[in-house]
Amino acid sequence: MKITIGNDHAGTEYKKVIMQYLLSQNYEVTNVGTDSPESVDYPDFAHPVGEMIDKGEADWGIVICGSGNGVAMTVNKHPKVRCALCWNKEIATLAREHNNANVIAIPARFTAIEQALEMVKTFLNTPFEGGRHARRVEKI
Repeated sequence: MKITIGNDHAGTEYKKVIMQYLLSQNYEVTNVGTDSPESVDYPDFAHPVGEMIDKGEADWGIVICGSGNGVAMTVNKHPKVRCALCWNKEIATLAREHNNANVIAIPARFTAIEQALEMVKTFLNTPFEGGRHARRVEKI
């Protein structure tokens, strides 16, 4: 399973913890985010995540910024991306079950690192329900 992760300066510490977990679970991870706490522009790190999803170079994406909104809006500009802004694991579950989301956006300034990690675990391990939800996703 291939995962790409992109973040701005607000998400650097979150990314490190999430990447450590993903690598320990034998996911193939591509880091396209900043590794610095210095201020950067989030689209520069969200667009590469979307591009990798569009090209089939990644199965899943994780994007992180302060509110999660900027990276979610940016990555959702890519045709094959269905990014969900999640702030707890219940929303992450529904994003997968009902929306077949393939990218999760995490608001670093509004969630604890441990909570973000739980959301990622939930997101990656929750299957899409299909059925009536598939019809709705097709309409997107």
